[in-house]
Amino acid sequence: MDPILAYSLVTVAVIMFGLQFFFNSGYQKESGNDMIASMMFTLLSSITGVICLGIINGFDFYCTWFTLLMAALTALNSFLFTVCSLKSLAKINLSLYSLFSMLGGMMLPFVAGLLFFDESMTLGKGLCLVFVIAALALTVNKGTNKGGILYYCGIFVLNGMSGVLSTIYQRSAYEKATAAGYSLWSAIVSVAVAAVCLGFMWRKVRRPSWKAVAFSVGGGTLSRVANYVLLLSLAVLPASIQYPFITGGVMIVSTVIAAIAGQKPSKKEILSVALAFVGVLVLVLVPV
Repeated sequence: MDPILAYSLVTVAVIMFGLQFFFNSGYQKESGNDMIASMMFTLLSSITGVICLGIINGFDFYCTWFTLLMAALTALNSFLFTVCSLKSLAKINLSLYSLFSMLGGMMLPFVAGLLFFDESMTLGKGLCLVFVIAALALTVNKGTNKGGILYYCGIFVLNGMSGVLSTIYQRSAYEKATAAGYSLWSAIVSVAVAAVCLGFMWRKVRRPSWKAVAFSVGGGTLSRVANYVLLLSLAVLPASIQYPFITGGVMIVSTVIAAIAGQKPSKKEILSVALAFVGVLVLVLVPV
């Protein structure tokens, strides 16, 4: 795959992740964010993911032990992140939650790429990290909640592990399914995990509204396809380039979408987006 095409794919994925926030927010407003609502969202969005990825993969269900193991680890990591997110939002403020989540999503794959996958540190990567971390820091608002260090760590590690697991799968020499096959099996395992969890809580499960189903379908389609696209691009782009690019790009896209939706960004948010944009530019234009 040509590097320009790989960057184009990552850009498409970034836009999809930015749009996904709209659907996730709509679902939370419609159904809430308790455990049952979260598991229902996981179930509905994962079913959608199975259908979309099944079409992409030609409904080829080829699987190896390595593919199934990594798919199970990915589903478990996603489940734990959901649980940790629910618990943490009762203890810490939203801006700190977003900060640690996005930092983890960027830093863990970045460090893993340097330490375990023979990726080199460059001036462009270093400058991008500085700009994106500064941009993230500007988004933090002071909150009244104290403590929560365990939740900070959980959010940071679990969101970061998503990228690490994708990198391990793409770079591994074990016999495995294609990127589409792996994404498909990750969705299948997620459906199974969510169904089992809801089965234990069936007395309290409430029927989702048609709006909640629509938001789940939209968010699930964007999330699963975007993550599949990132797996494809990892065959060309180092993790230490791809994930800082994603973090900076999602900050830009989500702010633009919010502005289009009528939410006027503050001066701090505009400066934050400007720093993220500079960081992405530096990453692409300053390779050494």
